[in-house]
Amino acid sequence: MLRSERHGDVTRLELSSWIGRQLGYTVSAYVVGGVLIDTGFPRVASELAAWVAARRAELSGGIVTHWHEDHSGGVFELAALGLPLAIHPETERRVREAPPLEMYRRLTWGSFPTPQGSLIPFAPSGVEVIPMPGHSPDHHVVWAPDSGTLFAGDLFLGVKVRIAHHDENFRELLVSLRKCAAMQPARMFCGHRGLVPNAASALLAKADWLEETISTIGQRAREGWSDARIVRDIMGGEELTGRVSWGHYSRATFVRAARQAAA
Repeated sequence: MLRSERHGDVTRLELSSWIGRQLGYTVSAYVVGGVLIDTGFPRVASELAAWVAARRAELSGGIVTHWHEDHSGGVFELAALGLPLAIHPETERRVREAPPLEMYRRLTWGSFPTPQGSLIPFAPSGVEVIPMPGHSPDHHVVWAPDSGTLFAGDLFLGVKVRIAHHDENFRELLVSLRKCAAMQPARMFCGHRGLVPNAASALLAKADWLEETISTIGQRAREGWSDARIVRDIMGGEELTGRVSWGHYSRATFVRAARQAAA
């Protein structure tokens, strides 16, 4: 399912699958100045490609913020339309690798498609693609300096996000959050939440909360608390996503990442 909404010069494309909607998960791609930011997930790749094809003359190219399948899943369908793409070499490598995904990710977003042909490189104008790792090693944000608009990919997601992937690096994430806050964005569009009010304050609030939580978890770990006890007593217990994902995307994984950051 594809739903579009306008925010002045920005078009938000909210993408979802039936299963994703039941779990409360959607993901967004954006269009600004004729540039598409992110390519959705495999289950909606054909629908997004049809939307792009109908507006192909208006689009100069696309940008992929990182390799996760909900952001890179339409790369090859869009490339087949002749849409040039700005994609980091590590992101392209992971997408071409088409790694097997856990069951919950396959059900929600779909599996990576078989890689098809070469991609046409794209050098966007009017926006900057800036490395901001932490959520993933290859994570980038897109900055439109003229309007002060930040397209944050999965940098933000929410202030008190108590869940994480196994490869998140909280030390890098903290640096990225504070760097983006220092840019004083007038607007921020999140890859999942849409338009986020008071962008700089929200980024700083997330960084402050994350730093405090890392410190608390690190202290409890030094006192000999187990991860299970920290999840229960500090994080409020495991939630449905953690159980459905068999711990791959969970509060337990968040605790492990926080312990590593505190070490």
